[in-house]
Amino acid sequence: MFTLSQLISIICAAIVLIIVVDMLRRGKLKERHALWWLFAGIVALVTTLFPGLINNTARMLGIAEPLNRSFFGAIIVLFLVNMQQASELTRVEEKTRVLAEQVALLEDRLRKLEGDEASTRPSDESE
Repeated sequence: MFTLSQLISIICAAIVLIIVVDMLRRGKLKERHALWWLFAGIVALVTTLFPGLINNTARMLGIAEPLNRSFFGAIIVLFLVNMQQASELTRVEEKTRVLAEQVALLEDRLRKLEGDEASTRPSDESE
């Protein structure tokens, strides 16, 4: 039988997985961003269903307190999510800069063409 904390953990992990899958289905979350959240939800669900895994892996890694292994794992996942987001942000900033430069060049070209048209058009002074 599960303890209350295990039951709450199972419910929370299931909710995270349901939310991520729903956001993927609706197109509100890209696959590359969802991978880490799916991974974290699955790991949380598995370690809650099989709490011996936490103790065994902590013992294998030489960690005295099994909960510290969980915190360490969560920090690693959040670090990787942060690195992915920073990488994506850098790419988007570069694309934005290039697009802004292209728009500025096109606006300058349009202004020059409109200026050339205005100077070559005959003026209607009789009106």
